[in-house]
Amino acid sequence: MPATVGVIANPASGRDIRRLVSGASVFDNAEKGRMIYRLLVGLGAVGVEQVLLMPAGAGLGESLERNLRAHHTDPHPPRLPALTTLDMPLHDGPEDSALATRLLVEAGVAAIVVLGGDGTHRVVATHCGDTPLCTLSTGTNNAFPQLREATIAGLATGFLATGQVAPERALRQEARLTVQVEGATPREELALVDVALSTDPWIGSRALWRAEAITEVIVAFAQPGAVGLSGTAALVDPLPRGAGEALYLRLADPATAPLVVHAPLAPGLILPVGVAEWRRIAPGQAVPLTPALGCLALDGEREIELTPADRATVWLRSDGPRTIDVDAVMAHAAAHGLLRAGRLPQAAQGVE
Repeated sequence: MPATVGVIANPASGRDIRRLVSGASVFDNAEKGRMIYRLLVGLGAVGVEQVLLMPAGAGLGESLERNLRAHHTDPHPPRLPALTTLDMPLHDGPEDSALATRLLVEAGVAAIVVLGGDGTHRVVATHCGDTPLCTLSTGTNNAFPQLREATIAGLATGFLATGQVAPERALRQEARLTVQVEGATPREELALVDVALSTDPWIGSRALWRAEAITEVIVAFAQPGAVGLSGTAALVDPLPRGAGEALYLRLADPATAPLVVHAPLAPGLILPVGVAEWRRIAPGQAVPLTPALGCLALDGEREIELTPADRATVWLRSDGPRTIDVDAVMAHAAAHGLLRAGRLPQAAQGVE
């Protein structure tokens, strides 16, 4: 099979309600289309022959088409992989990313590049199995995907897909949080960054931004440079990614809490958060959440409505998705001259 990479770009990422209640900027679909084109340039430069793309809507596809037309007029166009759009319906919801992931896994792609926020990556991680992910941030409160240049992400993903960099050098095994709800409607979900219990009784606009509504939080890692609950937890007890532990926090009114931190809950939104209790959580250790009327938020978005009769439990597990460590791949490529003259593929590929 020719070296093939899948691409999932969520046209709705970066446009949630936090744009209205904080200082967050809009990550428009025109830029996402340009990112996909730059990704194709990086993939093609190192020999990826085919890209399978989730159908692009809401202006994203038009932006990509403009860049591809400009590519054809370039007197010295960069090498691009053949581009094929998946044959699938669109419903403008997370089910699109879920279906696209399953189709890409069935097609046997070497890796999936995801353009989206924490929520999009959570959906993809639920269905990707062992297929590696290259994570690119185009959302709001992003702790799991990285904000980086798509051209470099394309090079790194291409080195893995073509076998020029071995998986043991290129990939990082991520942790995940497993959430199990027992009640009238039992279900099990995963989260990549955080699980929060909110007193909001309905899912509503999904996004979390009101600190006073959050009562309990568990984070898979507490990253001081992050915005949102991971960054908030890091102000209490920093916990690096891959540390092998999770962190639990019980929040309280800042007026009475023993510890208060001024947390960046969203871009341009820093609020006092009261912390009544915090502790490290070991892998496999069950953490039962307090029964209450409210919602469970996964990776910053309310997903599960709860009644006081429901019982929610959270565990940290070490078998999360495998992700491409772009910096490690590019360091290996530099050390071994993978981008030196004479090493790049010479045959040009067309765009379908």
